[in-house]
Amino acid sequence: MKTNRVLIIDFGGQYNQLIARRVRECGVYSQLKSFDGLQLSEVEEFGPSGIIFTGGPRSVYGEGAPTVPDGIFRLGVPILGICYGAQLMAHKLGGVIESAPTSEYGRTEVVIDDRKGLLQAAEPVNVCWMSHTDYISRPPEGFTVTAHTDDCPVAGMEDPRRKLYAVQFHPEVDHTEHGSEFLRRFVLDICGCRQDWKMDSFAEDQIALIREKVGGGKVLLALSGGVDSSVAAALLSRAIGTQLTCVFVDHGLLRKNEAQQVADIFGPAGQFDLNFILVDAAQRYYQKLAGVTEPEAKRKVIGEEFIRVFEEEAKKIGRVEYLAQGTIYPDVIESGLGSSAVIKSHHNVGGLPDHVDFREIIEPLRMLFKDEVRQLGRELGLPEELVSRQPFPGPGLGVRIIGEVTEEKVRVVQDADAIYREEIAAAGLAGSISQYFAALTNMQTVGVMGDFRTYDYAIALRAVKTSDFMTATAAEIPWDVLQKVCTRIVNEVDHVNRVFYDLTSKPPGTVELE
Repeated sequence: MKTNRVLIIDFGGQYNQLIARRVRECGVYSQLKSFDGLQLSEVEEFGPSGIIFTGGPRSVYGEGAPTVPDGIFRLGVPILGICYGAQLMAHKLGGVIESAPTSEYGRTEVVIDDRKGLLQAAEPVNVCWMSHTDYISRPPEGFTVTAHTDDCPVAGMEDPRRKLYAVQFHPEVDHTEHGSEFLRRFVLDICGCRQDWKMDSFAEDQIALIREKVGGGKVLLALSGGVDSSVAAALLSRAIGTQLTCVFVDHGLLRKNEAQQVADIFGPAGQFDLNFILVDAAQRYYQKLAGVTEPEAKRKVIGEEFIRVFEEEAKKIGRVEYLAQGTIYPDVIESGLGSSAVIKSHHNVGGLPDHVDFREIIEPLRMLFKDEVRQLGRELGLPEELVSRQPFPGPGLGVRIIGEVTEEKVRVVQDADAIYREEIAAAGLAGSISQYFAALTNMQTVGVMGDFRTYDYAIALRAVKTSDFMTATAAEIPWDVLQKVCTRIVNEVDHVNRVFYDLTSKPPGTVELE
């Protein structure tokens, strides 16, 4: 088996990306694989130094419940079960799982009974994050109970002889005290992994792989000017130089003046030695989106049109064998991993349609989280103002306009967003907010402006703080700043008479409104 990688088997839990992220924070590569259809041979081929079973919404004793391949416990690889994963481990090895008399949700005091193993860093009573309705009422033979609560007799259990560990709580979330240390203990001490997941070595490996794959062929990159596609461009440029052509599509759904900014940075007068093509496709997109209101349908339309535009440009410049994209790992996971739920479709995920002319997609960032992409950008020498740029969705303002997208609505949200950004920057808040933007709601409300009744659009302001974009909380913007933003938007943006501030965290919401 290979070494120094952790396999995370995904049972559809809401925090599964966080588990992968926490392992990588230990300097160790991790990868999520869906339980659905997973074969023991795939696990062996992956060659993990350790395996983690994630949480999930099902009951292990229910019909058709997610499970793991037979024989996985005989591989001799350390395994950690979390929440559903802990219950599944107990269930498969002869323990008893029952519906809990009292469900546990949120912050819970966990009494630590044994701190010699996985839970070395714990306090005698450790505050942990719980989210379960079933519980382990009797552990399997050979296991020692390492933690409990007033309502959960087995909040932790271990069988060190077989290298099996389980916790009912979620160590991956920030709310669990010492949670990151528990995972670090598992990955580094119990699994014996080395900390060799670093961006400098990643860049070297990817450059070599790209050169080997592309050979003398040509690559067409979908360049949006955002962090992901820009880092992909820098990496590809380092690997293959002038074999790379970058196409920037102005789909009419960008932030105010953004098309010109992208052209200034990446065009002939910019700092990158790239073949740069600007395509003005705004009217084409507005026509395609006419009458489309459902969020997933809009994403599909925008994504399909991206492919069509790139295919057309490729034909103009001659034979191009490869289409490159700035797809990153959260895009892949949110678009559905195995039978896991689709959170939202990403236009750059899902492979090539049968009728497309490119031979293959190249996605050099596909296994990286956003902060890892930023680290890679710095390694490649990209300017900090570009590397630190806020995320912007591939469908652009198409998912910041609720309902049908029109040219008028785009102008409204562009102007409102520009005012919001100006005032956030003027207040010195830009560096403390992970992402902020204005969106256009699908409602019109009655207002009074001067002596006249109005019936115009309502703008929603969004601002969140997050470390990884897997979870997020609404930013606390001072009231006077919000008042100034509201006043300016209502006074300066035509057809807007009301402004809301979105307080929703992620979960239950997402960062974007659609």
